[in-house]
Amino acid sequence: MNKEQLKQLEDDLWAAADNLRANSDLKASEYSTPVLGLIFLKFADINYQRHEEAILSEHQELKSTRREKPLHEIAIAKCGFYLPDHARYSYLLNLPESQDIAKAIETAMEAIEEYKPELQGSLPKDEYYRLTRSAETRLMPFDLLRQFDNIPDDATGDVFGQIYEYFLGKFAMSEGQGGGEFFTPRSVVRLMVEIIEPHGGSVFDPACGSGGMFVQSAQFIEKHCEEFKAQGEDTSVYVSGQEKSSETVKLARMNLAVNGLRGQIMQGISYYDDHFNSFGQFDYVLANPPFNVDEVSLSGVEKDPRFNTYGIPRKKTKAAKSEQGKETVPNANYLWINLFATSLKEPSNTSPGGRAGLVMANSASDARHSEADIRQTLIENNLIYGMLTLPSNMFYTVTLPATLWFFDKGQIDERILFIDARNIFTPIDRAHREFSEEQIQNIAIISRLHKGRRDEFVTLINRYFQQGMSRLAANNQQVKPVADQLLAVLDDDSGKQAVASLVKAWDSLAPLETAWAGYQQQNGANEGIDHTNAAQQALRATFDPFFITLHDNLKQIDKAVRRHEKTLAEAAKLAGKRQTADRATRQLKVALEELHKEVKNAESSFGHIQWLQERFPKAEYEDVTGLCKLANRDEVKEQDYSLNPGRYVGVVIEEDGKTEEEFVAELVSLNDELSLLNSDAKILADVIATNIASTTGGE
Repeated sequence: MNKEQLKQLEDDLWAAADNLRANSDLKASEYSTPVLGLIFLKFADINYQRHEEAILSEHQELKSTRREKPLHEIAIAKCGFYLPDHARYSYLLNLPESQDIAKAIETAMEAIEEYKPELQGSLPKDEYYRLTRSAETRLMPFDLLRQFDNIPDDATGDVFGQIYEYFLGKFAMSEGQGGGEFFTPRSVVRLMVEIIEPHGGSVFDPACGSGGMFVQSAQFIEKHCEEFKAQGEDTSVYVSGQEKSSETVKLARMNLAVNGLRGQIMQGISYYDDHFNSFGQFDYVLANPPFNVDEVSLSGVEKDPRFNTYGIPRKKTKAAKSEQGKETVPNANYLWINLFATSLKEPSNTSPGGRAGLVMANSASDARHSEADIRQTLIENNLIYGMLTLPSNMFYTVTLPATLWFFDKGQIDERILFIDARNIFTPIDRAHREFSEEQIQNIAIISRLHKGRRDEFVTLINRYFQQGMSRLAANNQQVKPVADQLLAVLDDDSGKQAVASLVKAWDSLAPLETAWAGYQQQNGANEGIDHTNAAQQALRATFDPFFITLHDNLKQIDKAVRRHEKTLAEAAKLAGKRQTADRATRQLKVALEELHKEVKNAESSFGHIQWLQERFPKAEYEDVTGLCKLANRDEVKEQDYSLNPGRYVGVVIEEDGKTEEEFVAELVSLNDELSLLNSDAKILADVIATNIASTTGGE
């Protein structure tokens, strides 16, 4: 299953599930857990089905011998689950609708927990009775079972993990403020993981929500598994999570099981509970804790080394005698920051020192008084590796901007890497943003260049070239059919000339493909970084004229199509009819829009190359105004130990890249489109007025 097919499957499953909820009185919070439970059940069944033949074969082979084992022991050893017949997805799916489906699902979940103790009490059971509480929703579990049966039987654990995470994100978006308590958007977690680069070992999240930090850490390690093993590193992962909400603990445990992760999720409030004896215990810490909590008991944390090693946040004034013993911490942000720093392993013969990444409110970077003292202590102990400002609207809870903090107990360089990523994002909708995969890699490469890994920079550029060339080759196949459609519809010479120019422009792709092939032959693994970097810059420059010509031709065709529509509108107006585009024109516009989108998609790969080469022309780290800055201890001291990236990287004012002629041409084009719409509106208004007059008899 490729990425596009998976995306379509996710969208289809969500649309179906959400449509069922829309026709009920259920809240998103009541619906999410049972839906995710059924996704889990489908995963368990497919996984069991994949191993069933081997399970039954071994059971039969050992039967009546001294090595005979119960069927459930063999199943758990082979696939991690044992599913008796009444817990199979097909059994539930084929039950008659007169059956008590809520009871049947509850029994199935209990059976899975019986043979998998780490899930004990974690799978949804009572929740299915809520789904069937009214006549309108009585059959909803059957409908959901049928919808999720569309997940193909060859879906892997990774596919299930992505579907599960997708649904978590959708439910979080539906729940708004409450949703952000259990889910951190995937692209933010991906960026954190790409920067701290877990290689295997122990991963801790003291505010783990639904476990997304663990999943992304494991996926990063799996992606780089062969590379890490070649370096002699242990790539096994064990995760430890703590979460205050019992419902969210269940989501996290299911998430670990779906993704095949080893570990433990415990319920607890991290200010007061320490189920994992976390001080100095972990290789990696990743978390998105709650911001600006102000009701934490001071007496409950002030003697705990997890929180007091670098200083305890205190109120500016002493408490009155009547309040002594009842004081609270003014803001818990620095309790969390302390907890992450103290949970990391110290450097030793067996560990390079722990690394951490956490999401924190922007205000913590400049907080004053006792928080400033703690921040100074952290800096002077050389614990802060980097700070990264996120764009606003990245989270489902609030639009408050946030900052990523990165710790590294093994770093030698005393400088701090500041990155301002506020202007790097991809819109999801009007209220939400995310990082694209390319944007994640472009930001992460800054950290790797800082560490001197220049080879990864040129490798990333090569990947973008490969990606762009593949997309252009695919686009090229669409040009001839679209050109034929255009020629069949457009009836003016200038329009036909624009089509001919477009076809000719695409013909110039062949020399570019030759240049790309030549670059690949001449720049093998043995060439130096500087040589490869220079060759990459020269290669990218050869593509600029191609895209400029392509866009000019597409603009001319767009104008020709608008002229064609305008001609049709004027003819309809003279005939006293309402103008609507004919079928051929509508189909043409759809095909042309798709071509525009595909060209833009292909060009984006070369845009990422240009973005990187302009900022790091030598394929090595350098400070870039408005983006990144390596600040030494003295520079940080000059800023009163502020860790706000904006204070260090500066500001750059970027133009939109349009010439005056291009701006005027775009304005004229928009005005032509507006005129056409106004003309349509007038004709429609006249038709409505005529119809009303006819209906009312002219009254």
